[in-house]
Amino acid sequence: MKIHYISEKNSVLNHFLGQIRNVDVQNDSMRFRRNIERIGEIMAYELSKILPYKDVEIQTPLGIKKTTQIETDLVLCPILRAGLPLHNGFLNYFDHAENSFVSACRYHPNNDDEFEILVEYQAISNLNNKTVLLLDPMLATGQSIVAVHKKLMENATPTEFHIVVVIAAPEGIAHLEENLPENCHLWVASLDEKLNEKNYIVPGLGDAGDLAYGSKL
Repeated sequence: MKIHYISEKNSVLNHFLGQIRNVDVQNDSMRFRRNIERIGEIMAYELSKILPYKDVEIQTPLGIKKTTQIETDLVLCPILRAGLPLHNGFLNYFDHAENSFVSACRYHPNNDDEFEILVEYQAISNLNNKTVLLLDPMLATGQSIVAVHKKLMENATPTEFHIVVVIAAPEGIAHLEENLPENCHLWVASLDEKLNEKNYIVPGLGDAGDLAYGSKL
C-alpha cells in the first residue's frame, strides 16, 4: 500500500490540524466541521496531483487555450457520520464526482471494550472502472475501513482505490497494510503516537462524529 503523509512539510494544513485538536477551539461544532472541511480541501488538492489527466482545448472569448483536465471518473464515499465534513471538503474541489455513502460503527455486544464493526446503511453507486476515494477522519484500529472496503468491493472493480484520513494511529495503518491490496493508496494528514487501552487515538482529538454533530446515544 502506498502511503502519503501530507503534514510532513509546514503549511496551513498544520494550522487547521491544531485547531481541531485544541479543546479551547473544538467545542465550537460549526468551526470544527469547517476546519475538517478545509483539511479535506487541502487533501483533495494534494491527491489531485497523482490523478490521470488528459489534454483538452478550451474555447475562450478570444481564442483557444490548451490545458488538461482530470480523465478518470471519481466516486467520493464518506463513512457516516464523521466522514461528512471531510466529504464536503472533497466535494468542493471534485464537484463533478459521484457520491456513495456507507455507515460503519463499533458495536459492543458485551458492553465492554471488545467490539465488532457493523456496516449498515449503504447507498453505493457503480464503482466499476472508476477512482474511489473512501473518506474517514480517524484511522484508529483500521477495522472500519477494512470492513467498508470489503463491502464496496463485493460487486465492483474500481480502477484505483484511495483511503483518506485526517488522523491515523500506527496500529491502524499496520492493519490496513495487512488486510488491503497493495495497489491501495492511503492519505494521512497527521500520524499520531498510538492507541490507548480503549482503542482511541492518542493524542488524537476525541470523537470526531460527536464534535461535529453532537453526542450519540
